[in-house]
Amino acid sequence: MEENRTPLISFSGADILGGENTVVYGLDLQVYPGEIVYIIGKVGSGKTSIFRTVTAENRLLKGEGQVCGYDLRKLRGRDIPQLRRKIGVVFQDFQLLMDRSVQDNLSFVLKATGWKDRAAAQKRIDEVLAAVDMTTKAHKMPHQLSGGEQQRIAIARAILNQPEVILADEPTGNLDEETAEGILQLLQRINREQGTAIVMVTHNRGICARYPGRVFETRDESCREISL
Repeated sequence: MEENRTPLISFSGADILGGENTVVYGLDLQVYPGEIVYIIGKVGSGKTSIFRTVTAENRLLKGEGQVCGYDLRKLRGRDIPQLRRKIGVVFQDFQLLMDRSVQDNLSFVLKATGWKDRAAAQKRIDEVLAAVDMTTKAHKMPHQLSGGEQQRIAIARAILNQPEVILADEPTGNLDEETAEGILQLLQRINREQGTAIVMVTHNRGICARYPGRVFETRDESCREISL
């Protein structure tokens, strides 16, 4: 039962900032291991601000918030990198480094997160490329890849450090319908096979219907769980 498990993400009475202004008041949200959770809502309603609070980009000034064992109200600057290693993030616009190959994009992340054993790092890169069906693309530059391929590499990057949760911010927003479906199926597979929790921001309610999970809606400066 959920009440016997420790949530990976837990907010209670939390006010979420967007810049200097509060965009969501009194957020109550728990995400448990292995879950799929959607956050839907209009542009500017606070969805991405919630993600930024989870990754400690936005400060939490009111209410309670814990992420992967870290208390967001008490989080020290030097602990933020450790927190972020437990979280994989996938963006709508991929955010790959365009001046280096797929291999070097992934190597860069591993070096930045403390991997020093080159053989172990290479083994991990090979594993994540296999996981996203991109084993033949390591030498390619991002501009040589399609949008769907770039998003697969972005997902590979997100799972490098075996995160406990993936935050996916409109991961199919820039993709055609068929390509988007492949990305959604890939995220489902990672969730199913690796037990990684997934929290996805989307404006597409159809996704929530096809790939069921718990759904929260940001609306009128609040975020509440809803039934579709």
